[in-house]
Amino acid sequence: MSAVEATTENAAEGKLQAMAHDSVKTVIAASMVGTAIEFYDFYAYGTAAANYFPHIFFSAKDNPTVALLMSLLTFAIAFIARPLGSLVFGHFGDRMGRKTTLVVSLMTMGIGTFLIGCLPTYDQAGVFAVAILCLLRFIQGIGLGGEWSGAALVATENAPEDKRALYGSFPELGAPIGFFLSNGTYFLLETFNDSDAMLAWGWRVPFLLSAVLVIIGLVVRVHMEETPIFRMAQEQKKVVKSPLTEVFRKSWKQVLQATFLVAVTYTLFYTLATWSLAWGTKEQGEGGGGLGFTNQEYLLMLMIAICVFAAFIVISCVNADKWGRKRVIITSSVLLVVFAALFPFLLNGEIVGQRNFFANMVFLCVGFALMGTAFGPIGAFLPELFDANVRYSGSGIGYNLAAIVGAAFVPTIATWLSSHFGVHSVGLYLGVMAVCCLVAVLSCRETKDVDFTK
Repeated sequence: MSAVEATTENAAEGKLQAMAHDSVKTVIAASMVGTAIEFYDFYAYGTAAANYFPHIFFSAKDNPTVALLMSLLTFAIAFIARPLGSLVFGHFGDRMGRKTTLVVSLMTMGIGTFLIGCLPTYDQAGVFAVAILCLLRFIQGIGLGGEWSGAALVATENAPEDKRALYGSFPELGAPIGFFLSNGTYFLLETFNDSDAMLAWGWRVPFLLSAVLVIIGLVVRVHMEETPIFRMAQEQKKVVKSPLTEVFRKSWKQVLQATFLVAVTYTLFYTLATWSLAWGTKEQGEGGGGLGFTNQEYLLMLMIAICVFAAFIVISCVNADKWGRKRVIITSSVLLVVFAALFPFLLNGEIVGQRNFFANMVFLCVGFALMGTAFGPIGAFLPELFDANVRYSGSGIGYNLAAIVGAAFVPTIATWLSSHFGVHSVGLYLGVMAVCCLVAVLSCRETKDVDFTK
């Protein structure tokens, strides 16, 4: 390398580091708030779909299990829409930049969530109410399709090279924050209102309150800077006209790897947070396991366990920066296979009895510890699989295809499996997804030291 080339490269690197340093506090907030809203919105919907929507939008009188399954199917609509959102927002994120795209995706997501809280019930509007619910759920999914990948890039493209996984943990930490806020809102509502009040109006409150989070997120994102790596790509004229074509032409293998790396985290999360809520609080004839917990008791246990989730996100990201992404995710995948084989014993009423808080907390805390370990490094690992000029599209498509493979039908499938074949069939389902993740990560290259500017 000539002295002139070395000087130019050092000057570019210095400029990049200066940009990252100047905006680091803002990008942390900007990346975290969107993911917090994402999980707040989705878990608010998941909780409502498990507990209230079977009564509000579907008839739970004739066959409660069927009403629950129909309600949970509406939960899947947004996940089906997410890959479409990732195609749209990924294209513009790689063409126009991360900042503008993230603002639009957040507005789309927020409008869909707020309007769900304004819907008429089935008794008021009949099938029209269900149709509008499905439409708004689809809009919610479109907005969410562009959210995570953009937030991950805002964090990692502003990170020092040796701390990309740690910086990538900030959008991941939005997950337990959003989960905690959603759960906390339902917990407080159910503390001060009976079931009739919750069915009448209380279920709407979490959706309406999401507007506050969206406004905060928009304020933060409007004032943030474009990421320095994207600005450098613009200056070097590396921005491609058709990022999607480029992704599927050159990086289809990485898209598949990303899909199955993330899918198991979705399966685990919605097994822990949505299916287990119904299993723990409903009777066997209603699609539950007859464990005897009240909804309020289970929400409190979930709120305690979610703190374990947050702690292990940070721990796993620190380890991923130190030891590599592959080693951490391989470890979590193997442990998830073991967990999948053992956790059904903790949720079997014939073995642990009713209202066994200790057994249920072991299930939730161990599950969320493994969730944090598997989910944490993803914020850096997925973007690192792709080149800078297609990074938004590639990581977004992989992440949101994982939402279909790993999450869209998890509550429905798990409810159907457990009601027909018992709780051990849910463990088998999770175990298969963990093996798929293990195969995917073994096929990946280690990305810890990849040149992230290219």
